[in-house]
Amino acid sequence: MVRLTVVDSSAGASPWAAGPPGQPRSRETAGASNRRTRDERPRASRRLVQEMPRRARARSRVRTRVLLADTFSPRDQNQAFLEVFQQLRKELVDDEKADGQVKIATDWIDKMVEYNVPHGKLNRGLAVVDGMRALAKDGTEIDAKLMFQAQVVGWCIEWLQAAFLVWDDIMDESVTRRGQPCWYKHDEVKMNAINDGLVLECQIYSMLKKHLKGTPCYADLLEMFHDVTHQTAHGQLIDLITAPIGVVDLSKYTEEAYMRIVTYKTAFYTFYLPAASAMRLSGITDEASYAKANEICQLLGQFFQIQDDYLDCYGDPAVIGKIGTDIMDNKCGWLVVQALLKCTDEQRKIIEENYGRADAECEKKIKALYVDLDLEATYKKYEEESYADLRSIMESQKVLPEGLFGAMLAKIDFALN
Repeated sequence: MVRLTVVDSSAGASPWAAGPPGQPRSRETAGASNRRTRDERPRASRRLVQEMPRRARARSRVRTRVLLADTFSPRDQNQAFLEVFQQLRKELVDDEKADGQVKIATDWIDKMVEYNVPHGKLNRGLAVVDGMRALAKDGTEIDAKLMFQAQVVGWCIEWLQAAFLVWDDIMDESVTRRGQPCWYKHDEVKMNAINDGLVLECQIYSMLKKHLKGTPCYADLLEMFHDVTHQTAHGQLIDLITAPIGVVDLSKYTEEAYMRIVTYKTAFYTFYLPAASAMRLSGITDEASYAKANEICQLLGQFFQIQDDYLDCYGDPAVIGKIGTDIMDNKCGWLVVQALLKCTDEQRKIIEENYGRADAECEKKIKALYVDLDLEATYKKYEEESYADLRSIMESQKVLPEGLFGAMLAKIDFALN
């Protein structure tokens, strides 16, 4: 059974040090949201949010309640974050104009940024802001300049997410994203979207230079963004060659490949980058703190992606907000990896004949096989054991402030992409 594992990719280390990585793509359907309600989360996951700040409460119940209440994204916090987007968008276009860029290009950039960047759940970007608040000593208020810098860095993560999605949709041959046509599906865009993704990535470094250059954490932030981009691209590579569109090769669906996909394509930029960014902005320089954050964020990324894979098959679409498609989409997901570990030769033949086929009857046969193999019980056992591992690590670590991961969990709400 797949257990939580941590690869050796601490801050400053080469993203290649742990070998190949990656994680299942989360392709969105038209009009569907990947967000889950809090009651739908499996039992152990709900307890993670409820119990994460336990030791902090023992020290200061009032302070912890205030910190966690702040992380549930009041409307004014979201609005303030969106206002910063509009400022950054205008600055980028104005800088292009000042540099002599032709109008047809600045108009294109403005339209492309507006279409691709601000329309997700913004969990990653807002997690930076929440992390800053959680790290504030003794609940002290963060000054306006530092809070603005946190919002800028949060938007840089959202810009990175937008670039990844533009490229991912092309590689996956996706049709819709967030309820509207994928950017590349527009007749006037098509493969120009490849270059647009590069423009989005380049804009990250323009924003960091404009608003963070001269700060003690500037160089560290640049290094982190480069490393995480490298790691995520490496994860995408493993994902693509493990389960190419239209080709089902079950010999590639191994525990090792799956965990590397999960870790590199989700954990680093969804969990570690927001947490480490908040830490850098807060002035934390102890490398042991970043190594521990990296360890915990990898485990969180693995835990929640496996949960997401489970709910893709077993969750109620009316509750989780999406219809599961992993079986038809030939995903190297946690359930099929477990099925291949447990199945007989005869059952493996059923998987070979039916998995990854865009056919409802084939999907039913795979789901029936999952029932025969009792994968629901396998998942529940995994969840309990992994929750215990996570809780033990979080409660035993001494180097990080208590509220950091509670804030991340509250904001991300276990919804990836």
